Amino acid sequence: MNILHIDCSAREASYSRSLSAAIVDRLVDGQPDARIVRRDLGRDPIPHPDAGYAAALASPQALAGGSRDDALLLSEQLIREIEGADVLVIGTPMNNFTVPSVFKAWIDQVLRMGRTMGKGPTGEKFGLLRDRPVYIGIASGGVFHGDSARQPDFLIPYLIAAFHCVGLTSLQFFPLQATAFLDAEQLAANQEQLLATLDGSMLAAPSCLP
Repeated sequence: MNILHIDCSAREASYSRSLSAAIVDRLVDGQPDARIVRRDLGRDPIPHPDAGYAAALASPQALAGGSRDDALLLSEQLIREIEGADVLVIGTPMNNFTVPSVFKAWIDQVLRMGRTMGKGPTGEKFGLLRDRPVYIGIASGGVFHGDSARQPDFLIPYLIAAFHCVGLTSLQFFPLQATAFLDAEQLAANQEQLLATLDGSMLAAPSCLP
């Protein structure tokens, strides 16, 4: 099993890093041949798309999926990391109700018409990537999910829409909430409760097999 492990927090001791690492540990338990590829956007952020990337995306070759423009090299590298993985594990904080900018930069490089997305005759987008499980650990200082939510959530709906556009529909979210005011013992217990819900059946889904 090949796991692409992505972290988005700039903090070394962040809750989202701890959560994503714990998800990976659960997945590799009993999998001695598991291989992990790291993409740490918090420690080593990628650049946001620039003018060269925007121009390359607008070319007929890029729209047809055949462009070899140098401006698309990073995008191609990130897409191939996904294609080489059986599972994605992502740890991200919620920043101002949504994803941090380093995660948005990654998404902007991965969602690429003609390469990871196609367009139907009436304009609807569809994914070109093979589905595989995506486990997403979220850390939030406040409460954004569930009956006790006290703030908007523009993170989960956005990620569902973005990942579905490229064909990744087997998603599971692990929201670790109230990190700003719960004590360490309660947060650890909440994390264990989240991990207990990990859906291993997604690993065996027909659409997720090579």
